[in-house]
Amino acid sequence: MIRYISTRGGQELGSSAEAVIQGIASDKGLFVPSEIPELPFRLEELPGMDYRAVAKGIIGAFFDDYTQEEIGYCVDQAYDEKFAKPEIVPVVRAGEPWLLELYHGRTSAFMDMALSILPYLLTTAVRKTGEEKKICILTATSGDTGKAALAGFADVPGTEIIVFYPVDGVSKVQKLQMVTQEGANAHVFAIRGNFDDAQTGVKKIFNDDKFAEKLAEAGVKLSSANSINIGRLVPQVAYYVYGYGRLIAEGALKPGEPMNAAVPTGNFGNILAAYYAGKMGIPIKTFICCSNENKVLTDFINTGVYDTWREFRLTNSPSMDILVSSNLERLLYHLSGENGEEVARLMKALDQKGVYEVNEKIRNGMSCFYGGFCGSGETVDVIGEVYGKYGYLLDTHTAVAYRVYEDYRRKTGDETPTLIASTASPYKFAVSVGKGIGVSPEGAEELNWLDAVSEKTGVPVPAGLADLRTKEIRHKDVIDIAEMEDAVAGALGLK
Repeated sequence: MIRYISTRGGQELGSSAEAVIQGIASDKGLFVPSEIPELPFRLEELPGMDYRAVAKGIIGAFFDDYTQEEIGYCVDQAYDEKFAKPEIVPVVRAGEPWLLELYHGRTSAFMDMALSILPYLLTTAVRKTGEEKKICILTATSGDTGKAALAGFADVPGTEIIVFYPVDGVSKVQKLQMVTQEGANAHVFAIRGNFDDAQTGVKKIFNDDKFAEKLAEAGVKLSSANSINIGRLVPQVAYYVYGYGRLIAEGALKPGEPMNAAVPTGNFGNILAAYYAGKMGIPIKTFICCSNENKVLTDFINTGVYDTWREFRLTNSPSMDILVSSNLERLLYHLSGENGEEVARLMKALDQKGVYEVNEKIRNGMSCFYGGFCGSGETVDVIGEVYGKYGYLLDTHTAVAYRVYEDYRRKTGDETPTLIASTASPYKFAVSVGKGIGVSPEGAEELNWLDAVSEKTGVPVPAGLADLRTKEIRHKDVIDIAEMEDAVAGALGLK
């Protein structure tokens, strides 16, 4: 059985179910598997497998304490008619790269791929372990995770879902998706700060022993829907495996030939999932890490120095407006030779000084990563260029990845077939998309841009976004960072 271990060496659990429930380790580290399992099927089999079959195999390989029947139930309940495309994850071509469309779920973002299944993995884990406490899902979001978590956990028995988002750090569409969320157990708070402030505040709550005691007395246990939870991360591995199979099916490569994976990322979870797919046996040559102006990951990959002492910028790709990339900690653990003490040292330096530098062993392990970035103005240009040439509509995050991939290809001459993670519907960022393709609706209201883009392109607005105008605003609280713990207590009826 695969065990789950803290990246900082201070806690070890015997099962994935315990790790899914706990979310974050007691020593503030993140849970990682004691070993990366091998692919449960041959590469030659992948082209004939649908998404559910791939997901069952991959998730079951990591979470081997769940029975096949339990994994099958979770996958079948998650990936059903909630997704607008019967194949769940279409793979299409626009120019040289292939696009892995991860945004056809209920909230029109890639987080649906994991957060549609996490509630089932969590409730199954609760039954398996005999956990009797109510589970409170506590989440910080840079825009998309919040809505996907809210949609996944709304009215799930035995749970509460609390989401914090930066008041000025998300698009109007993202905000409306969250503040109109229904569900008696759903709670949403805007904070006066940025995503890093929200994420730091959530981690502080998780690591407050006195608050944990207070929750325990009330019969409540905290967990997370962010990618710090291994139950959120592992399902993401499946779509890179599936994507490789689709490239074989399309004739882009033969079984055993490598692909590249280009991923727009801020918290490093989505690209870490691609790395895990590679470790399982999917041939991936280069992991192309794509950033916006908040290019802390680009600089880290190129220098080995992680430095948060820089200006934080609000961009038109807000889900990447992040300076502290939590999931990078997991990569450091693997590349350091599973050295929890070294990871703990680096994370202490990050907490105290805002900067750390990795050793030569980790730097050498990063040789398969390429880091690049794209500015907001250039992002809009890319959207226009790709639509003009290929009739394909990119969102801002995917446009960042498209340009970074083009830069990589030009600099390296690498012609390896490349799969770009297309992470959101263009309608979540319709103003930038509209500007890119040359539309100009009447009035400044952001929702008018959805209609204008759809009228020009013929691409329908996703159902979950089209009705935002008529939904009731249910969550209006705006709080200071220092008030986050009190907000949690109030939402849980503990004040």
